[in-house]
Amino acid sequence: MKNRGFTLIELVIVIVILGILATVAIPKFVDLTGQAKQAATKGILGGVRSAISIDYASYAASNNGNTRWPLTANLPSLMSDGKIPANPTNNSTNIIEKTARATGTDAGWYYNTTSGDFWAANDSTW
Repeated sequence: MKNRGFTLIELVIVIVILGILATVAIPKFVDLTGQAKQAATKGILGGVRSAISIDYASYAASNNGNTRWPLTANLPSLMSDGKIPANPTNNSTNIIEKTARATGTDAGWYYNTTSGDFWAANDSTW
């Protein structure tokens, strides 16, 4: 009777090949996760910035050209669902008032009420 199966050498070769494939694929997957978070953050930023600009223009149109940027507390009301989306990089919806575009250790979003700038907290990596 002939034994059927794989030899030890064949099994070792398959394990080595799987190890090589894993060392190539895993870093690419980790990089894709970061890129997806970055793209999601940029998409959210675009939506919020558009809402801020629309509110700015609406206020100017109804107040004889007088302008003002929305207050921090009013930002959630500008969104269709009534809340600011969470920052994908730190999962926070906090809105912190900043006067200059600088990164910090806070989580959430930064907003400048004098210029209308809106940016992600902890975005120094991109």
